[in-house]
Amino acid sequence: MYNVGIFLFNNVELLDFAGPYEVFSDVSEVYNDAMFHVFTVSEEGQEIKSVNGLKILPDFSFADHPRIDILIIPGGEGTKSEIKKENVLKWVNSSCISSKMTMSVCSGARLLGKLGFLDNIECTTHHEVIEDPKGIAPKATVRTDKRFVSYDKISTSAGISAGIDLSLFIIEKLCGSSVANKVRVYMEYGDWEQFK
Repeated sequence: MYNVGIFLFNNVELLDFAGPYEVFSDVSEVYNDAMFHVFTVSEEGQEIKSVNGLKILPDFSFADHPRIDILIIPGGEGTKSEIKKENVLKWVNSSCISSKMTMSVCSGARLLGKLGFLDNIECTTHHEVIEDPKGIAPKATVRTDKRFVSYDKISTSAGISAGIDLSLFIIEKLCGSSVANKVRVYMEYGDWEQFK
């Protein structure tokens, strides 16, 4: 089983984390097998509010979460303040190092860029903030023509809904195409009918 930890913070973009949460959780729905244990983490375990006002109570804090095999860093306006918090940067850094893989969605790439994880690799982010990684991580090659980019254990996706595509890619990489395709059908996502 893989533990999937999703970092949450105030002014997070809702679908940035809810999309991947749904995708990884749906593997258990279609297989009746807990291949992925998905949970959320905020700095203090406190309630957070998404960009559009939805309140979410995370499962864990930085101090008490289970080990994280797959770290998901969503985006949103809140990333602008999160990249200035020493405690957040320290936790993201150690979580990235210890995880098997890390993925950012949308402007979550700001955090990876700030910590140097995008240096000398290709990455992507939301089209409206494409200049941010270029400034934060000048050694990164920012792709504007890709829905997601995966390099070794670091993966980044373009804006908001692209996190679903990257999550399906990671499931296919870890579990095979038949698992990923069953999730597509269950979610009725994209060109799902060809996989029925």
